[in-house]
Amino acid sequence: MFRSIRIDAVLIQAVIAGALSFAHLHDLAEAAGQTGWKAWAYPVSVDLLLVAVWRRLRTERSGLAWFWFLVALVASLGANIATAGLLDLDHVPAWLRILVAGWPALAFLGGTLLAHTPDATPAPTPETAPRTVPVVDRPAAPDPTSAPEVSEVSAPESAPALPEAPAPGPAQVSVPAVPPALVDHARKVATEYRTRTGTDIDTATLRARLGVPEDLAGAIVAQLA
Repeated sequence: MFRSIRIDAVLIQAVIAGALSFAHLHDLAEAAGQTGWKAWAYPVSVDLLLVAVWRRLRTERSGLAWFWFLVALVASLGANIATAGLLDLDHVPAWLRILVAGWPALAFLGGTLLAHTPDATPAPTPETAPRTVPVVDRPAAPDPTSAPEVSEVSAPESAPALPEAPAPGPAQVSVPAVPPALVDHARKVATEYRTRTGTDIDTATLRARLGVPEDLAGAIVAQLA
């Protein structure tokens, strides 16, 4: 089915204004000595400059865009006023002939600046999901040139209180009981060590980090395996 055509009053006004302005620019250029196809090229040049300005103003309201908008507007309105009977088109003054002859170079300069001058505002970048990077606390490397400072030595991480294990019998090897809270704490220490070094933590390192006896550290490592 064909869509119904709706007549827009604003569109009709735009067509009328564009046609009249186009004809006035042609008449002024022809009166200034630009005959033939050259007279028709002048209104096209003015309209193309207005299009370039409009595209630039859509993304940036800069002084450059507003300046060339005023230049194109003065050229269009000037032609409308000049051909309204205020100017004798049979005896065009010399300064107007100079302006008409120099307009192509001026329009080319304005279009080039509008098309190739970078925008002041950066183009928006597509949103991407943020990457989660694990943060590992690493001790800062000491400065070899600086004098050694006496700093407080941090005590090993305190472990939860351990229940007293019963004395082993003569015929069996005692295996210390490890509280669940200590196992969870040791698992966090082992995870941090694996993230930082890439290898599993050994018994000596875990014993030094937790400050527990060697047999208890071995029992914890066995549970972490």
